[in-house]
Amino acid sequence: MMFLAVVGPGFITANVDNDAGGIWTYSQAGAQFGYGLLWVMIPMTLALIVVQEMTARMGAVTGKGLSDLIREEFGFRITFLLMAGLVITNFGNVVAEFAGIAGSLSLFGIPIWVSVPFCAALVWLMVVKGSYQIVEKVFLAASFVYLAYLVAGVLAHPDWKAAGMATIVPPNPHLFRSSTYLYMVIGVIGTTIAPWMQFYLQSSVVEKGITEKQYGASRLDVIVGCIFTDVVAWFIVVACAATLFVAGHHDLKDGAEAAASLRPLAGKYAYILFSVGLFNASLFAASILPISTAYAVCEGLGFESGLDKKFHEAPFFYWLYTGLIVAGAGVILWPNLPLVKITILSQVVNGAVLPFVLVAMLLLINKRELMGRHVNSRFFNIIAWATTIIMIVLTLMMLFGGNS
Repeated sequence: MMFLAVVGPGFITANVDNDAGGIWTYSQAGAQFGYGLLWVMIPMTLALIVVQEMTARMGAVTGKGLSDLIREEFGFRITFLLMAGLVITNFGNVVAEFAGIAGSLSLFGIPIWVSVPFCAALVWLMVVKGSYQIVEKVFLAASFVYLAYLVAGVLAHPDWKAAGMATIVPPNPHLFRSSTYLYMVIGVIGTTIAPWMQFYLQSSVVEKGITEKQYGASRLDVIVGCIFTDVVAWFIVVACAATLFVAGHHDLKDGAEAAASLRPLAGKYAYILFSVGLFNASLFAASILPISTAYAVCEGLGFESGLDKKFHEAPFFYWLYTGLIVAGAGVILWPNLPLVKITILSQVVNGAVLPFVLVAMLLLINKRELMGRHVNSRFFNIIAWATTIIMIVLTLMMLFGGNS
């Protein structure tokens, strides 16, 4: 009963990460490298659980959002720079979500000039006019639509033994000399452990009223959500590896092309499930990403925020949310923009920006005067610092050490 009372923030945050950009990145990983990137999933899931658990714990113990804590500890200047970077990165992500909406619905014959404005209005009305409890229930229901990808993966008839071995066996070291491979590794990690997630999750934990006493159930919410979302990611990679990679279709334009390409290779039902999953993920994330940005910026700059407040009570929060949706949808309607490059670059930028957020989190969560007995254990510090260092090293290798 306690778990059911607090379920939501962790499960929703993790699943939103399988958004249009994430689906495209996982699809491209499977199409380009086959099962060659599945080894990332297990260490990435462990890192995701650790990072998300840290975030939820800080929210439950301090009762403050991550932006609040960063401003109090490191000052306004650093907070402002982090918020500016987050807005720029998340705007690329929002554009990717509306690209996913347009692409997925175009597979069913709905033109872009109908799908994008309608869905933009839909997500705006749902959040601005609904309560936190209603919005959370809608988002939880949307999370379970991701089961479609598990079915699509089975219908693709992969080589289960090869996929299983690739998941537990490290890759050939020579692959890390390729900047293309490193770019995709960073993209996969960046789309799974995105910086915006930490700000949204901690704000959601605080707004839901989860306290230190409910922390155990909240931790279970986080762990279940992280495992579920990465199982979905694994099946997306496997589905595309078993079909597109085998057929020699290594370069995808977007997630919609991945769905369309599955039709002759895996059958009509896999195609429909993949398309429905892409639309759900895109609409889901088009709601959450602007909210997470508005939460983070308002907390960091000292403005009122929260879905429990009316428009007139938190005008900056709702206007920023509205502006991101309008601008993100408007970009999609602009002709001849390189949407694919924007989408994948946004995921790689997520990975490159992540270490800055993790360093701030680690400094905060290890302050005993802030967290008391809930400071990080040695194991959590090892995993979190290792994730930070690995992301920095991979980014530097991609920029300066890899071949094409």
